[in-house]
Amino acid sequence: MNRTLNVVRLQLINRQTFLWLPLIILFGALGLSLLVYGIIAAAGVDGVKISGGAQAPLWYFGVVGAQALTRTFPFSQAMSVTRREFFTGTLLTAGITAVVLSTISVIGGLVEQATGGYGMNGYFFYMPWLWEAGPVAAGVTSFAVAMFFFVIGFWAATIFKRFGTLVLTVTLVDVGLLLVAIIALVTLTRSWPAVLEGAAALGAFGMALWGLVLIAALASSSFLTLRRATP
Repeated sequence: MNRTLNVVRLQLINRQTFLWLPLIILFGALGLSLLVYGIIAAAGVDGVKISGGAQAPLWYFGVVGAQALTRTFPFSQAMSVTRREFFTGTLLTAGITAVVLSTISVIGGLVEQATGGYGMNGYFFYMPWLWEAGPVAAGVTSFAVAMFFFVIGFWAATIFKRFGTLVLTVTLVDVGLLLVAIIALVTLTRSWPAVLEGAAALGAFGMALWGLVLIAALASSSFLTLRRATP
């Protein structure tokens, strides 16, 4: 456990990657959204205004997942840290950041509900479909989405470290083709109503729970690939 925590400390040596940049992106997007809300309100528009800016740091989290491997994995191996310890400590670090982001999102959503969208009917953290099961469910969903992006980046980086750029590129193209094939199958069988009804029945919280299963599968795949990756 101590060696795993040492990996967490290793990842947090540069707090900019895991902490400051996600927070700057998040609050920067919030500030820009508030400016837009103010401009719209000043123009006399009183309708509900919802921004998607809260997802901004999540895209960056995919980059963090890749950097967490490519930047620190060689150094960790020089320190005689096992690959299992590196993997566990890195995911724990990502989990800490995801908890921070999801906690901020829940607090922000509660503030927005209490203030009527900052008095401008504008919402950044609070999304009705995301909060339909309550603030705890919204926090779990936010955590799951952040970890999903991180694991995607980490998974891609393990393939790069193990097989190189060519195999990574071919893999990403194959994943894209698989997604297109699934969309085509659903479209040609006219199954979109059933798919949308199923998604609505699950709700954001239900989909987040299934997302955690997918995250576990991708993480397991990443670990198996990492075991044979060169530093």
